[in-house]
Amino acid sequence: MDETAAQYFTRPAVTIAALYHPETFPLPRFPLGISDVARAARSTLLGEVRLLDMQLGVTMDDLIEDISSATPDILGISVTFGQHDLLAELLNAAFQLPNPPLVIAGGSLTVRNEALLLQKYPDLLIARGAGESTMQDLLAYWHGELDREAIQGIGFTGAARGGGLQLSRRRTPTTPNRAQADILPELDLLAATFQHDGVAQLECSRGCISACAFCPRGHKGQWSGGEPAALPWLLGEMSRVFDRFPHLSRTIYSVDEEFIGGGLDAVPRALDLAHTFHDAGFRWETSCRIEQVNNPAHDAKWHIERAGMWRKLVELGLRRCLFGVESGVDSILVRFNKDTTAEQNALAIRTLSALGVPTRLTYITFDPLMSADELAASYEFQGRTDLLLKPLPHLPVEAIVDGVRDPGFVAEHATGRPLHSGISYMLVSMECLVGAAYTRKAEQAGLTGAARPSMGRVDSRYLDPRIGEASGAAQLWIDRSFPLDYTLKSLEKVLDGGPRHAVRAARTVLKDSAYTVLGGMLREITAAPASGGTSGLTRGIASLLDREFDQLRDTVGAGIGALTTTLPARHADRLTEQYDRWNASTGWELINAADPCGT
Repeated sequence: MDETAAQYFTRPAVTIAALYHPETFPLPRFPLGISDVARAARSTLLGEVRLLDMQLGVTMDDLIEDISSATPDILGISVTFGQHDLLAELLNAAFQLPNPPLVIAGGSLTVRNEALLLQKYPDLLIARGAGESTMQDLLAYWHGELDREAIQGIGFTGAARGGGLQLSRRRTPTTPNRAQADILPELDLLAATFQHDGVAQLECSRGCISACAFCPRGHKGQWSGGEPAALPWLLGEMSRVFDRFPHLSRTIYSVDEEFIGGGLDAVPRALDLAHTFHDAGFRWETSCRIEQVNNPAHDAKWHIERAGMWRKLVELGLRRCLFGVESGVDSILVRFNKDTTAEQNALAIRTLSALGVPTRLTYITFDPLMSADELAASYEFQGRTDLLLKPLPHLPVEAIVDGVRDPGFVAEHATGRPLHSGISYMLVSMECLVGAAYTRKAEQAGLTGAARPSMGRVDSRYLDPRIGEASGAAQLWIDRSFPLDYTLKSLEKVLDGGPRHAVRAARTVLKDSAYTVLGGMLREITAAPASGGTSGLTRGIASLLDREFDQLRDTVGAGIGALTTTLPARHADRLTEQYDRWNASTGWELINAADPCGT
């Protein structure tokens, strides 16, 4: 190549960085978002792409030093909830450079805070979609081959880059999920993720088939599945990296919002994907909607086919699946636009447990528009012992589909464990996220307040102030134990066999304690007059939290001591460090670690 061609293909220099608060999330996940974008950029054969991830030992000082000493032509930043402070620090440093790079920021948080960010940083570009096509267009724009207005999926101001008259915000169309043919990642950071005891992640689909009221994402109701045929070669490359870390569980986390999807080919597609993981030597976990198990719109034949599918998926290595139950109260489910009923959720949970499908269930306990009666009904649902059944591998799926509707069958096979033992995170409150339909309902009721950019949400009051007091206290309870619970959850992901089950049992102690707290708060609410002030209620709940935490401290201490003897040394050391920090905590404070979508 001549010098012009060499310059063309080796520029721009692209740095893509992922932000992270290690004090809140002690163990990493493979950075799928920036790895997908890197693959898209490299597929153009333009420029050179570097990936930096704060999960993997890179500090904010390191990031700032990196972009200051060798300023990239393009700086991409991936940001999610709770990272606005990190984003602001990095943007301030980037735009203060003598020759700032072209900066684009994407992720869940930036879309929520688009107006705020563009007002403060008029030269910033906001990636409003998945990012692959945006990054490809951005490279062409840098070379002068595209106008800024032709870059797919961005938000920007009308000002010329580098100054000039600032005009109103503008947006370009995003690329729909169905047009994303390649959603596979580069593997630059996979080995480093494993070195930090992290987990491997992939996507097998994009989007969701539903439109829950609390979800602010723009792809609601838009789902597109990747082709199973595209996975074997990538899984082969990942397998070679896994081979270097034999102590890690060979588990792939398919972080789909909806793994099964829709259409006539949903079942064969899911089975094809499962065979692909299995044939590559992996176990796997994923997420999907609860109506993929039980759906009153379909007949018995459909339910029998689905039950057979779920049993086969477990045989093919499905280690766990997350289901968004969200509530066991019909009026709340309607408000959440879940398109499910409490009875439907109950039948699905029974079916999954009887089929032997390991599950994680998400559940929203508090929401600003709820009544005291709804909270009481939700408490009762979480305490039900007729939902989690024993695995029944000896029974045909037809018998299970019929049996979960039969009280006698349920009584015979119930485990006796309460539902809350299967809920991933207890005491979760609804977040009024910017752009969500639920937030508009709360606003119409006069319940919304100031914006909180760090979490892409707005403050909200509760229709019943007593429930608001309980919700606030519940978040304090969650946040005080969140790093410890997250560490346990993360260790569960990288372990197999007995140690994994021991870690899971330790998490159950935290769930049981949270349910006790919920019952105590409900009693305090019932005793407080609805029309009176909440000062007495506040004191009562505060006393309850202190009392229950002291009891939890004693229970967890004995359990962690026994647990660490079963774990590899490096895991035991990490868990001990988090436990010591948790045990030494002396007060209640918020860390903004909640994930409203339960992932």
